[in-house]
Amino acid sequence: MSSKIKNIAGMRKDAEEIFYSGLRAVEPGAAVKKYCRRENNHLFIGDLRYDLSEYKNIFVIGAGKATAPMAAEIENILGDRITKGIINVKYGHTSKLGRIKLIEAGHPVPDKNGQQGAEAVIDLVNNAGEEDLVLCLISGGGSALLPVPFPGLTLKDKQDTIKILLSCGAAIHEINALRKHISMIKGGRLAQAAHPASLVSLIFSDVVGDNLDVIASGPTVPDSSSFGDCMTIIDKYDIREKLPKSVVKHIKNGISGMVPETPETGDPAFDKTHNLIIGSNIEAILEASKKARELGYNAMILSSMIEGDTTHVAHVHSAIAREIIQTGNPIPSPACILSGGETTVTIKGKGLGGRNQEFALAAAMDIAGAENIVILSGGTDGTDGPTDAAGAIADTNTLSRAITMGLNPGHFLTDNDSYHFFQKLGDLLITGPTNTNVMDLRILLVT
Repeated sequence: MSSKIKNIAGMRKDAEEIFYSGLRAVEPGAAVKKYCRRENNHLFIGDLRYDLSEYKNIFVIGAGKATAPMAAEIENILGDRITKGIINVKYGHTSKLGRIKLIEAGHPVPDKNGQQGAEAVIDLVNNAGEEDLVLCLISGGGSALLPVPFPGLTLKDKQDTIKILLSCGAAIHEINALRKHISMIKGGRLAQAAHPASLVSLIFSDVVGDNLDVIASGPTVPDSSSFGDCMTIIDKYDIREKLPKSVVKHIKNGISGMVPETPETGDPAFDKTHNLIIGSNIEAILEASKKARELGYNAMILSSMIEGDTTHVAHVHSAIAREIIQTGNPIPSPACILSGGETTVTIKGKGLGGRNQEFALAAAMDIAGAENIVILSGGTDGTDGPTDAAGAIADTNTLSRAITMGLNPGHFLTDNDSYHFFQKLGDLLITGPTNTNVMDLRILLVT
């Protein structure tokens, strides 16, 4: 074991180095370049080949936190062959573009900018014909950034619905099921609008299992959810009385057949549609694992598909750390346990934080007083909940430091105020906008 990983300070530095190594593995522009190339008048996307001479127009559309650098690389590849383009990105997640219009909009709660941009996207593809090619760039955040309410619903209805779903602890696939059924663009409806043009989507996955119909609420893929599923989710979290009455009425109308369902597999809209995932959580974890081994750790990937309540997940990771110290299992020290996915927080307090910061706080309470343990949890998009932090870093001394400063960790956890807890300690993970998004990366180091 190198001297670099013998103490807490060195381990904390290692944890950050491992995290940033994972981030670099999912840089969107590099991913586009890896999967797309142009040779004279032919465009190769994965295993597909498109003869550009056969297409009158090439349109570029998209939405998400990673979409700007994806669009920049598409411009590098296609240049003036791009007829027109428009993408929606989260505020601050930008790149310099020439032929593709970039609109900054709200996330996770949609705003008017997002609606105007999404409506412009719909108008653009509605004018696409059989001899046109549409390239769609999708990444995490695309759901909030493509808000086109179904007729009879308003943007405020969507905003209120998303706020309620985010606060009740619903999983992302549950949130997106409702999003799709109150939208004119999600759940395959964007593909319907683009038909009969050829449509290719390049996708960065921010959902567990990389399910295409869940990423950004699946605007270009068949939808497997139904209005009935939406009502089941509403009742599961007992939010029927909290949701806007217009939304509940819309869901009921869908169940009774008064509102058309989202398009399913076999719909003609998907005859000329192809979807390709070019970035995912496991790619970031694999690169992080490689870096951990370079730094002298025995590395093990726990899972890239972890969901559930973030404090419960934190307890499991803390238990693994104690097991390594006690028995040397599942791998001996110096150990690096890596995991990904996306946990949830049920908001009961009035504080500020996010799932990664709350994970780190819950873990800090579990590992207090143990031997050398460092835990870092961060969102690969650079923002954790409604904060400017990607996450936080904690170790076996975090609790004692907090108590010395007169902080009550349990109070901060109960009040969902992990942001201010770690802010006072100087232990927030601040990356700024990363322009990528493949869920979360958690790093557990034990020496």
